This record gives sequence, structure tokens and C-alpha cells, in this order.
Amino acid sequence: MNEAGEKVLEWLRQKEHINIEAVIEEKEALERIKDLRPELVVSSGFEHKVPKEIISVPEHGVVNLHPSLLPYNRGAHPYIWCLIEDTPAGVSMHFMNEEMDEGRIIAQREADKRPEDDAKSLRKRLMKAQADLFKENWEKIFDSNGRKQELEAGNMHYQKDLDEASKLDLDKELTLREALNLLRGLNYGDKKLAYFEEEGEKYYVGLDVEKDLE
Repeated sequence: MNEAGEKVLEWLRQKEHINIEAVIEEKEALERIKDLRPELVVSSGFEHKVPKEIISVPEHGVVNLHPSLLPYNRGAHPYIWCLIEDTPAGVSMHFMNEEMDEGRIIAQREADKRPEDDAKSLRKRLMKAQADLFKENWEKIFDSNGRKQELEAGNMHYQKDLDEASKLDLDKELTLREALNLLRGLNYGDKKLAYFEEEGEKYYVGLDVEKDLE
């Protein structure tokens, strides 16, 4: 469970007439849903694909919170890819189906990307925005079927894509803006994901962008 999920869980626990049956964080525990047969399942930061036979159990489905403006940046690390590829940033609340982040949209909101952002600072804002989006659109879960995504307009990324992007090709031609976006996306606070290899040695590359406050 990510930070957005923690905020949503705390909010739901404070609501009257809401009974939290279970908090599931391991793939093996998904089978409990078949026994509990809850009216609704909420997913936020669950790192495993949920099988169709589990999705079909809750009466009101499985609602997923995703830190991107779907259909952009479906899949892994969306807050990294919207910086690297300069695609729209945002948050989405959607009904889950058997495909990765392709379910019908309940609500979503675009978020700003700041010149000084790296992956960590953008992710932090998106976590809060996801929780806010859920709270403000909670009732839509029960009176809306959502809207279909235009998948051809978006994109999908997997962990292997980040692994490939993190290994820098020092001879690749990029504009300065493209290079800055790449390094911003591969910088997670003090953690540097970008690296290159030279004469058998590995070197990590970081980037620090500061706004002039004067």
C-alpha cells in the first residue's frame, strides 16, 4: 500500500456505516476476497496483477487509484515517465479490469509538473492528489459505470523499460531539454537511478534543479 492508500484507508475508517473487512498487501492473500465477498475493493499501490476471478467478486467492483492521467503512463513508475517523456501528469480513479490500468475511468485530474521537479517531488504531490480525488468522488463509484479509456492515445511502461532508460548511452543525441527531462525522471531525491559505465567502472548521475526564490 502506498501513501495514497494509507490516507484513503484512514478516511474510510472514519466514515459511518463503512466496515473494513481486510487490508491485503500480499498477492497470496487475494484469495481471502472470495471468502469475504466484500461489496467493494479499493486498490492503491498494489504491485501485483489482480486476476479476473477476484475482480468479479465484489458487487461494486475493484476501484484502483493510479498516479497518472490515464491512458498516459499505464503500468510501472508513471511519475518517472511523465517527466522523461514529457507527457501529461495527473491522477486517475478507475474500475479495475483484467488488463493493466485499462479499466473505465470514474474520475481524474491533471497535475502540474514544475521545472524543479524530480521523480520524488512529483510522486509526493500525486500521492496526496490521489487521496483527494478518491474522497471527492467516492459516491461516483456507486452511481457510475465510468467512461472508456482511449488507449491508443496513451502509453504503457514496464519495469524493464526503466532498467533500460537508467543505463545512459553517452553517445546518444538528445536536445538539452530531453537530457534534462531524462535526468529529472531518473532522480528520486537522494537516490540516483541513472548511471553509465566507463572502463569497467559504474558511475551514477544525479541532477539538482533549484528555483530562484529571489
